[in-house]
Amino acid sequence: MLTKRIIPCLDVDRGRVVKGVSFVNIRDAGDPAELASRYNEEGADELVILDITASSDVRDTMISVVEDVSDRVFIPLTVGGGIRNVANVRKMLEAGADKVSLNTAALRKPSVIKDASSKFGTQCIVVAIDARRIRGERSLYSGSNNSQKDVLIDTNSKWEVFTHGGRKPTGIDAIRWAEKVSDLGAGEILLTSMDEDGHGDGYDLELIRMVSESVNVPVIASGGAGNLRHLQEALDTAKADAVLAASIFHFGTYTISEAKHYLASKGIPIRPMPK
Repeated sequence: MLTKRIIPCLDVDRGRVVKGVSFVNIRDAGDPAELASRYNEEGADELVILDITASSDVRDTMISVVEDVSDRVFIPLTVGGGIRNVANVRKMLEAGADKVSLNTAALRKPSVIKDASSKFGTQCIVVAIDARRIRGERSLYSGSNNSQKDVLIDTNSKWEVFTHGGRKPTGIDAIRWAEKVSDLGAGEILLTSMDEDGHGDGYDLELIRMVSESVNVPVIASGGAGNLRHLQEALDTAKADAVLAASIFHFGTYTISEAKHYLASKGIPIRPMPK
């Protein structure tokens, strides 16, 4: 059985790590390079940096932050936010990222996934999906996604894809979109439940499991971790390949070591701690 991964996430805004609840009520969590260095020493398997306002502010990802963090860590680093094309992907890889996460750009132009994975390899391309559960009546989308008719929501859809930090609906079915990006060459899917993000009540296990069973690439569960049992549920019950967490690590609720020891005690295969 493949080992599962624990991945701290650094949401960066204006050069600082921040954390909110469902993408709002943002509070400061520290310096990205200092936190990254700490997680590297604690034994995190990988690290994710997301520039959470790059797309909404229509600007490029902060290269200086990426360079600073990559100089301090010796674990795989994924960078996302404001990545619009293959040239941006190259720029992030040259700045020190091992993988690049696409989100809004992939929704606007899905071919960027294929182009980037063909150029740099599928192992370098992650597609981030921010999903919100559809509650009650939801009118079918009639916006500008005419080129994406194969993945639009319908009466059977349960989750819709959102962009721009969870503020902009797309009319795209999250499960169908996950299947499509996998076919286009995404090497991994970073799946965030915007309903659960920051609340600490646990991941959306139904969403994670449905995506995990629908694609043939690793799925990283994100949004909702409040305790170590939540990590176990995402990896075991929902069949995620990795768990992303922020607040429980940033604010000292748990350490990476505590998380790994707990998961190992539950029979979940995890990578050993560094000696």
